Amino acid sequence: MSRIVIKVGSNILADSKGGLNIRRINSIAKNVAEVSSMGYEVLIVSSGAIAAGMKKLGLKEKPKDIRLKQAAAAVGQSSLVWAYEKNFNKYGKKVAQVLLIRDDFSERVRYLNSRNTIITLLSYGIIPIINENDTVSTDEIKFGDNDQLAALVSGLIDAERLIILSDVEGLYSSDPNKNPDAEIIPFISEITPEFENMAGGTGSAVGTGGMYSKILAAKKAVSYGITVNIISGRKSGLIISLLKGGHHGTEFKPQTKKISSKKGWIAYAIKPKGSLVIDEGAVHAILKSGRSLLPSGIVKVEGVFGIGDAVYCIDIKGNRIAKGIVNYSSYDTEKIKGKKTSEIETTVGYKYSDEVVHRDNLVLLTS
Repeated sequence: MSRIVIKVGSNILADSKGGLNIRRINSIAKNVAEVSSMGYEVLIVSSGAIAAGMKKLGLKEKPKDIRLKQAAAAVGQSSLVWAYEKNFNKYGKKVAQVLLIRDDFSERVRYLNSRNTIITLLSYGIIPIINENDTVSTDEIKFGDNDQLAALVSGLIDAERLIILSDVEGLYSSDPNKNPDAEIIPFISEITPEFENMAGGTGSAVGTGGMYSKILAAKKAVSYGITVNIISGRKSGLIISLLKGGHHGTEFKPQTKKISSKKGWIAYAIKPKGSLVIDEGAVHAILKSGRSLLPSGIVKVEGVFGIGDAVYCIDIKGNRIAKGIVNYSSYDTEKIKGKKTSEIETTVGYKYSDEVVHRDNLVLLTS
């Protein structure tokens, strides 16, 4: 059964007078229930907890202080989930709340546990309502915004499509607020720096993600082989029309050579603990020949990391060329850098692997 992730932003759910727009939540519930009846497994990544909490706390604008954000999220999360539960119930659908933080993706066991929980909920016909756990998240462990969370969740559950409901119709050729001749770009087959620059901008008063954030999320998702659509979240029926073959907003075509779930986890979910500066020979071996990183190609070790941590592989000019999981700690890698594989055991007293980073655990960041 095909899986679809629908991301709903704060500015779609927020009422103009503060709090939640219950009429729009009802519209989303009605549409998603119909999509579910079409044979899709549907998951919603929803913002809105802080927006809902702002009204309860009497706040006029989004708090900047992390503690006040957490308090607003704690107060508003129950209202958000209750609104979804009440409205989905009208259409015979049950929902479940799933709160995630960055560590749920960074740690492999927690990553797989999250996947298993969500897939089990879907198998029972339940609509998971996923949000970042803002009540415990700090700047160091935040995803950045729910666009990024939606992309990671899409890869986590092997989704077929990610639909981002936005307060704009799609990606425009220029800012439509400044240029009346701006046009929506209907299809994008490759996300180039030109498109990233085109999407530059800031977020809304109650949300954190602007169009640039959505482009970065799309870039992650298409690498998994996932189709991404950015459409208006203010118009009912677009999701259904889209899945029936209609076109709305901007569609990002999936990459034909998609990244595996494991390599997607390495590339996007796990946070690097350090870097390995490598010589030109190692750069060529990794980029052109698809080889592993051997100790002989390492020039410098940066940061403190342990076995199983992620690191960047950097060329001598400082360019990040790859990211991977190391087989040796920073302490031992410092000892074996520049040496042959035959010297590993005599240098550190053991030999876990010939490779410092095996090619199966290495993801290219450039071509």
